[in-house]
Amino acid sequence: MEHTNSQSASYAAAGVDITAGYKSVELMKKHIKRTKNEGCLDDVGGFGGCFGLNVAGMEEPVLVSGTDGCGTKVKLAILMDKHDTIGIDAVAMCVNDIICCGAKPLFFLDYIACGKNYPEKIATIVGGVAEGCVQSGAALIGGETAEHPGLMPVEDYDLAGFAVGVVDKKKMIDNTRMAAGDVMIALASTGIHSNGFSLCRKVFDIDNNPAELYTAREELGGKSVAEALLVPTRIYVKSILALLEQVDVKGISHITGGGFYENIPRSIPDGLGAVIEKNAVRVLPIFDMIAKTGNIPERDMFNTYNMGVGMSVVVKAEEVDKALEILAAHGETAYVIGKIVTSDEKITIV
Repeated sequence: MEHTNSQSASYAAAGVDITAGYKSVELMKKHIKRTKNEGCLDDVGGFGGCFGLNVAGMEEPVLVSGTDGCGTKVKLAILMDKHDTIGIDAVAMCVNDIICCGAKPLFFLDYIACGKNYPEKIATIVGGVAEGCVQSGAALIGGETAEHPGLMPVEDYDLAGFAVGVVDKKKMIDNTRMAAGDVMIALASTGIHSNGFSLCRKVFDIDNNPAELYTAREELGGKSVAEALLVPTRIYVKSILALLEQVDVKGISHITGGGFYENIPRSIPDGLGAVIEKNAVRVLPIFDMIAKTGNIPERDMFNTYNMGVGMSVVVKAEEVDKALEILAAHGETAYVIGKIVTSDEKITIV
């Protein structure tokens, strides 16, 4: 899209360079092209993202949407001047939510607010968004970049977005068939994912002691704290879709802010509860370091972080082995962490 006659010296003097926005769009087009799927109808740059919805074979299609950001993980990306993976986090936080309903992601739109539009930086951020879309099978059909001079420092930005997916109503995961005796399977996380970074920054005193970020740690396998914290959120969409094709999944939880205690109960109906075996949870080293460095109680850790479990699924006991085999075939580290019991307590960690 050409904008040869669109420029405003007065607006630029006020801190907003509209020509930088045009350059950003041109630079990000190569990334957006990677995400094209059969539903895409037009190129980026119009007033609305258009998507052709194919519901062939569905009796009662239901659209499922999710929106989120990356929290203060963005602050760490800014401090590290590393912007190529934060977009994966933005996509992951949305598509991992809607897959909990059994919905296949269709498309994603992002929103970037920045103090100043540096086209190459914005394009790098969007490159990460595109990668997240590729990993989840969603198309990046639009977005927005807004300069906010005076609202935030010129080097700062925030990133958020939303995803829309579709599922046949009869195939939605709604926990109504969950029963005592069902088994809970953990899908391993890649690390912190995108929650609890305000606590991380406090524990490691990152804002006042940024050198802490660069120190290699033996307990992290030689990685620095920053490297461990910035590992992007794992996207579970394709693995879960494959699982849903062959296994009767009773419930799915995306373990985000609030950790085990907030997220697992959301997939469990009244009258039932999950009993989690604490010793079965394969806690990643970064969580041990956070707890030790910040003297964080174990209960708070499980109520803040994913502790190494990015997602949990509930299946019938007789289908556990099959589920584990399917998940492993799709690259997941999956293992049993608990069971469903008759209880008034939605979650118990023993």
